[in-house]
Amino acid sequence: MKAREARALGQRISTLLQTDPIGSAYELLAPVLAEPTSFAALRRIGSEIGHNPFERIDPFLMRIAEDKTEGGWPVISGILAAQLNQDLSSSLQRCRSFILEADIWYAADTLGEWVVGQAWVDHFKSTLDLIASWREDRNGWVRRAVGTSVHYWAKRSRGVEELTQQAKTLLSFLEPMFEEWEIEAVKGIGWGLKTLGKYYPDLGDWPEVI
Repeated sequence: MKAREARALGQRISTLLQTDPIGSAYELLAPVLAEPTSFAALRRIGSEIGHNPFERIDPFLMRIAEDKTEGGWPVISGILAAQLNQDLSSSLQRCRSFILEADIWYAADTLGEWVVGQAWVDHFKSTLDLIASWREDRNGWVRRAVGTSVHYWAKRSRGVEELTQQAKTLLSFLEPMFEEWEIEAVKGIGWGLKTLGKYYPDLGDWPEVI
């Protein structure tokens, strides 16, 4: 699916959601989720849908999550990322809820990168406060998403010198997680540290995990 086609489909679904919270809108999306579609295209579809307020799209989000398709999580990620500038706190709360609902690594990574990671890029200080508790979350997938979100931020930073202080802050933010024991969470945290170390190798002594 080309980018233009993905945006057009997202716009059609968005229009339908103004009168029908689920029904015909999901009928348009379901065939796309049932066939091989790039995550980038799925995210573009979600980005267009995300222009609607949460009151309108929450039932649709739940319907996507209910089927637990692999392609559904990029769509949800695109929707939530599109809402970050309007309602950061609610977007991150919903992100955590869907990580719990999915209960699988690829959803944790997709939501962690594209929602929380984008939140770091656009709303660094607020995100620092809003997801601090995720580091001690009882759910390992949520803890994993903290690491994948830092990976996304570091990848987007490209090592720009002006962002060095933010990189230092993120390294300190991850420090309480260095003794993580659950392997799936360790993988996400290690991923975040490895990418931070790649772009900001001079921050200090890096833990052996990278």
